[in-house]
Amino acid sequence: MGYQKPKGTADILPGESDQWQLVEKTARDVFARYQFKEIRTPLFESYDVFSRSSGDTSDIVSKEMYDFMDKGDRHIALRPEGTAGVVRAFVENKLYGPEHQKPYKVYYMGPMFRYERPQSGRQRQFHQIGVESFGSESPAVDVEVISMAMRLLREFKITDLKLAINTLGDAASRAAYHEALVNYLEPHFDELSDDSKVRLHKNPLRVLDSKDAKDQEIVKDAPVILDYLTDEAKVHFNTVKTLLESLNIPYEVDTEMVRGLDYYNHTIFEIMTNNKVLGRGYTCLLYTS
Repeated sequence: MGYQKPKGTADILPGESDQWQLVEKTARDVFARYQFKEIRTPLFESYDVFSRSSGDTSDIVSKEMYDFMDKGDRHIALRPEGTAGVVRAFVENKLYGPEHQKPYKVYYMGPMFRYERPQSGRQRQFHQIGVESFGSESPAVDVEVISMAMRLLREFKITDLKLAINTLGDAASRAAYHEALVNYLEPHFDELSDDSKVRLHKNPLRVLDSKDAKDQEIVKDAPVILDYLTDEAKVHFNTVKTLLESLNIPYEVDTEMVRGLDYYNHTIFEIMTNNKVLGRGYTCLLYTS
């Protein structure tokens, strides 16, 4: 029968690879206009880089990570996403130092790996283009990234774009919302899926992300984060909305959109067309300890 490519991978043949190069060149050109520069991190990292950032209750860590012990008995993982490795590089190379301009703006593109069921548009080796902006908590940075993402998609001649935004607030907002969610979900504990039972006290926001039909029915009446924002978080989100309006970027506030990973805070967004998500983003808390 001969050799075949591994399940969940694809050969990018001449002709199709030309289209890939066009996408990558267009992205590089748009990012350069916004003064983002390329960063390249290893395809594999210490397992802890991803497990610490994603949390041990995430599907990425608990079900989808390609991880192994190498010949030096080190626990290694193929990167399942781009952010964790970029944050590791930012800290390890002391890019937060005074000699570096703030915000420190980088982009990356390349293969990622997740062990999941291959299906249309979802492979075990997939390619991702992303950006990170470190060193500023200004809502203007959030809007810059959103504006850049919208411009990139328009450069690809994609029409009927819809921008949805929400906020996770700051640490105090999240703590108050965490308590409210637990109080709401605990009476439903026996009805929750096994995954959500584990996540309930560790990170209840991940229950809101559940794909289980019964979980989704339970959480549809759950509290929303907008009711638990601190005054500072409200100002941040209101400024994001004002700046988007000043740039004539239409948006909708989607209170059901959440992100369960521990380092998310403030603005989150998704850009869709025909209900297909084309891009998403978030503000990342940088842990340096």
